[in-house]
Amino acid sequence: MSKEMVMTKVEDRSATGRVKKGILSVIINAVLMVFSLTCIFPLIWMLYSSLKEKRVFNADIVGLPKDPTLANYIKILSNKDYNLMQTMWNSLRTTVISVFLIVLIAFVVGYILARIDFALNKPLYVMFLMGMLIPIHSLMVPIYIIFSRTGLSNHWYTLLLPYVAFALPMSIFLVQGYVKGIPVELEEAAAIDGSTFSKTLFGIILPVCKPILVTVAIINVFSCWNEFSFALILLKDLALYTVPLGLKQFTGQFNSDYPKIMAAMLLTMSPIVVFYFAFSKQIIKGMVAGAVKG
Repeated sequence: MSKEMVMTKVEDRSATGRVKKGILSVIINAVLMVFSLTCIFPLIWMLYSSLKEKRVFNADIVGLPKDPTLANYIKILSNKDYNLMQTMWNSLRTTVISVFLIVLIAFVVGYILARIDFALNKPLYVMFLMGMLIPIHSLMVPIYIIFSRTGLSNHWYTLLLPYVAFALPMSIFLVQGYVKGIPVELEEAAAIDGSTFSKTLFGIILPVCKPILVTVAIINVFSCWNEFSFALILLKDLALYTVPLGLKQFTGQFNSDYPKIMAAMLLTMSPIVVFYFAFSKQIIKGMVAGAVKG
């Protein structure tokens, strides 16, 4: 067999391989595009459905609005009975304070469990691990009884207690594992230079732990903003309602105004969407670095 024939066969195989790779790439991209559309379409459907009147929506659920209107948004924002802005403020206040306390406590406790050897170190660590195994909803009845009898229910700070308490086990677990991966030499060098414990903790270790703390904050921001169960049983006054409870007002026993519900959902989603896009780079870095380091 001549060299020309061998080269021709090699080129044919190479061309066939490129064609197969190209076809496979097209198939993979097509599958990913379909998957992406299934994720994006519900948001698009909510957006244009919120621009419909109720009768138009009931007549054609999926179709585009022929006469788009902002009437649903105007009614929601102008109707004091819905009090949507107040619910968003309540959720924002509760989420910010809860996440701050979770990150702060998890950082300090996680560092202590990772670095300081004392008699109760392992029992405390096991206790926090056990906290991750307890189903939250199994404790709703005793929590309701305790909060009702102690007068802790139905206040602006009521939800801070369960939110922080139930988020700490996972958060401490993540921080403790991350701190263990930090070289002890950093703290030893700081101690030689005369640094105090608090200065070392918050001036040296805290910046190093930024990726995992960002991860902890992200997880708990979405968790606190969307939490419904504790808010339902611990809050009674409409003025204290959070976003999930506020959206519940738009559903009736026998009938629901879905375009209005979708408009309200889009309005209440806006702070989280703005948060994500404003800190998207930090969120991605924090999630990736936290996962790799942990």
